Amino acid sequence: MERARSEFHRLLETASADDLARPTRGTRWTNEQLLWHMLFGFIVVRALLVLVRLFGRLPRGAGRAFARVLDAATVPFDLVNRLGPCGAVKVIGPRRTGAQFDRAVAALHRGLDRASDADLARGMHYPVRWDPFFKDYMTLADVYRYPTLHFDFHRRQLTLDGEERI
Repeated sequence: MERARSEFHRLLETASADDLARPTRGTRWTNEQLLWHMLFGFIVVRALLVLVRLFGRLPRGAGRAFARVLDAATVPFDLVNRLGPCGAVKVIGPRRTGAQFDRAVAALHRGLDRASDADLARGMHYPVRWDPFFKDYMTLADVYRYPTLHFDFHRRQLTLDGEERI
């Protein structure tokens, strides 16, 4: 998480306004919108941690049913996921985005530091249609690994280093 945080700040600090407005590789977002989406991957984990702690204590069937309901809502999720960064960058500038990234990572570190081995082994079923990094069943440890996988995947789509969009 610290590597991603450092990289995120480096990207923000070295990007010009033109860089941030440039289209990304393989998405319909600009670099600034994709950076916000990368931040959102860290923010959403806080909600996922609550769910895993709840559903991890229930019978697996409850989590499986919940995951199926979420999978059924993939279309509205995709719409919110697509439009969220478009609106967020109009409200939250790059400087505030960096501060939010710091807060999200700090909160995840605090939770991870408090988690026992038993907590980290607890898990639940996830809506696999929502994200390529969601597995059918994920432990709390898997959820803590998720935001950096998401970050690294989208990092390759940014065109901030003078690269042209392909």
